[in-house]
Amino acid sequence: MKIKNIENPASVLFFALLIPLILLGCSSSKTAVKLNADDIKNMVDSSQFVFVAERVTPLRGGTRHLTSKYDVIVKKDSVDCALPYFGRAYQAPIDPSKGGIQFTSTNFSYKQNSNNNGWEVLIKPNDNSDVQQLMFNIFGNGTATLNVVNTHREPISFYGHIERVNQ
Repeated sequence: MKIKNIENPASVLFFALLIPLILLGCSSSKTAVKLNADDIKNMVDSSQFVFVAERVTPLRGGTRHLTSKYDVIVKKDSVDCALPYFGRAYQAPIDPSKGGIQFTSTNFSYKQNSNNNGWEVLIKPNDNSDVQQLMFNIFGNGTATLNVVNTHREPISFYGHIERVNQ
């Protein structure tokens, strides 16, 4: 049996770059290990946590890894959302700088339920006409998902982790 030599440097480079990317995609969140389930329960119960988005999945298209910091800061008296948006918009924003999901709400409802895997948190801003709801699924290891339902855009999902709010 004869072994074929790889003589094309482009294919060697391709595989040399592919292996680290696969390993990076399989790695877990570094921050999620620092919090235990009791810490997360206390943050959810007190309405004080930060969701940090690491990946985004639009309704149409594949998952994208985010390279900048995007987050949702939830406090008892406010929700500050700074997330990107990829997907279909049914109505373009008048201000092009507001292309993502960016808003601060001080008038919102906050409902939580615990389940076998963690907690579900539903936030409905009453003072924002674009975002109808933010639905968090928070797990005991600190990982979380966020589904955002918009009025004039297709829904979008984010995957990330939970952190403490900086006081």
